[in-house]
Amino acid sequence: MRSLSFYKKVIIAVYVMSMFIVAMDATIINVALSTIGQEFNVPVSATSGVNIGYLVSLAMMLPVAGWLGDRFGSKRMLMLAVSIFTIASLSCGWAQSQAMLNVCRVLQGAGAGLLTPVGMSMLFRTFTPEERPNLSRVLVVPIAIAPALGPVVGGLLVDQLSWRWIFYLNIPIGAIVLVLSGLFIEEYKEPSVGRFDLKGFLFSLPGVGLIIYALIEAPILGWSAPKVFIPFLLGLGFILYLVKIEKETPKPMLNIYLFEDRSFRVMSLIGLFSAAGLFGMLYVFPLLYQNVLGFSAFHTGLTTFPEALGLMVASQLLPWSMKKLGVRRLMLISLFGSMLIFALIALLAEANPWVIRLLMFGVGIFLGHSVTAAQITAFQTISKQQMSQATTLHNVQKRFGGVFGVAILASIIGSQQAADITIVPYQWALAGSAVFIGICFFIGLTYREREKEQVHVQAERA
Repeated sequence: MRSLSFYKKVIIAVYVMSMFIVAMDATIINVALSTIGQEFNVPVSATSGVNIGYLVSLAMMLPVAGWLGDRFGSKRMLMLAVSIFTIASLSCGWAQSQAMLNVCRVLQGAGAGLLTPVGMSMLFRTFTPEERPNLSRVLVVPIAIAPALGPVVGGLLVDQLSWRWIFYLNIPIGAIVLVLSGLFIEEYKEPSVGRFDLKGFLFSLPGVGLIIYALIEAPILGWSAPKVFIPFLLGLGFILYLVKIEKETPKPMLNIYLFEDRSFRVMSLIGLFSAAGLFGMLYVFPLLYQNVLGFSAFHTGLTTFPEALGLMVASQLLPWSMKKLGVRRLMLISLFGSMLIFALIALLAEANPWVIRLLMFGVGIFLGHSVTAAQITAFQTISKQQMSQATTLHNVQKRFGGVFGVAILASIIGSQQAADITIVPYQWALAGSAVFIGICFFIGLTYREREKEQVHVQAERA
């Protein structure tokens, strides 16, 4: 019989490796967009579909992932998700057109969408609430270091090999995860999972799909175009009706009643808007540095990499910071600092690269504290039986935040872009990322420490 400590180490290793490739693939492609656009002869604004398609496909699969994991087993679904992701990565590397790459990225996102809640619920089931603050050194790797490391690795591969190696990199990591999972992870099924919420799922598909379409087309056509705002409004209508359905369903796909937990509600919203700011900034900045300032992909990656160093420092400081400052004070200080630094990056984008690198390091310090603390705090009163539902709902919001951030900031660039390429549209877009972090700060003001309210969900909804 394996020791518990060994089993926990395996869970950590599987979680970190699988979530690392998922998170890194959301940003590693950014420094390759210019090269891909040139190879496939498409405009820069059109390449945002590669990023948005991945993030949105991921978000579409999130609602069903929790139920599938509980019904068929978390181990089985994790291995299926990693297999899909790895095969899709190979297909992305073989893509011969922009359309083919977009399709393969959607498949890759589907695997990531299945993987994210299953992996997170597996981790939080294994570790108690008292142990979770010490997981900050683990959680910061896929949450924040992977997105920051993506541009560096991507830049090196684009300059030295080919953009296709960005996707080939996932194959050996996926293989290792499959071996570890198959040999050591124990299966877990939730007996009270109930029947699949088919009605909720059927209404989620057009809702999510129409919003996805609008977000992809908005940077190209503009938000005022009928082909954008009509699908967006229709999709929003489906989503609002979905919320009504889920509140009335005994065993819902998305347990809306989990938002009765103040910690879960506030921290999930912070996760949504911080993802919009972070992923939006990491999409815009490489385009600015390459298209406007003329730096190479690798140089661009090196300029954003200090954020990862700051995140590593933040992960070491977080247990101490949470103990000394408390969750609320820590969140407000770190979010306010992040907002100021994002604004400075927008204002000083043409400054000496070392100034930008110092600011990126500051982003890592401040945002690393807030993002990781938010994820830990969100689940502090969630039971094991509700963990899959909670991680699903949390990740749906967070992933849509990333999609929304990229789409909005890409739209700002497109609407401000003149015949001659200038830095101003990119600066406005970067300022938009600071606004997203500012929204997080104001949401954080509503959180009250020591409110240990439980989720008042009826037994049949648990």
